[in-house]
Amino acid sequence: MQTFRHRADFLIDEGATLHGAPPTNRSTLTSALFLTVSLVVVILLAKALSPAVEAAVAQAGLPQTVVGVVIAMVVLLPEGLTAVKAARRNRLQTSLNASLGSALASIGLTIPIVGAVSLYLDVPLVLGLPPESTALLLLTLFISTITFATGRTTILQGGVHLVIFGIFVLLTAVP
Repeated sequence: MQTFRHRADFLIDEGATLHGAPPTNRSTLTSALFLTVSLVVVILLAKALSPAVEAAVAQAGLPQTVVGVVIAMVVLLPEGLTAVKAARRNRLQTSLNASLGSALASIGLTIPIVGAVSLYLDVPLVLGLPPESTALLLLTLFISTITFATGRTTILQGGVHLVIFGIFVLLTAVP
């Protein structure tokens, strides 16, 4: 879609500045180090925030699974806000990069670091999905295949994705 049908949506404006110079090896290594340190700090902050969130969830009478959803929302909030701001400024490419980069960082970096921290702190780590969430995941993958395979996305398909997300939120809050 970025190279053919909707190419104009992803082009940089005429007045916009182009890419800067490529980073040096030193700056790349420094950035990787700071990214790793930042992820560890975010994980430790999420762990520190967890008791307050657990207390609020218990007081509200919600199941403990809501704690994980709230912590994930807090962790993903900066990238989510960046994506929304870029979308409001009609910067589709920046918005997609922030959203997809956030998902990639969550899956590709956060989970391994959480695993390493849980091993270091000798805390059990459970990443399993209950049957309801597994069914929703499979349904989401199936609908995503239909959405992206046609080469054209409609508001109806977006609505179906939002309904599936709403069901996920409902099943998390009221199992």
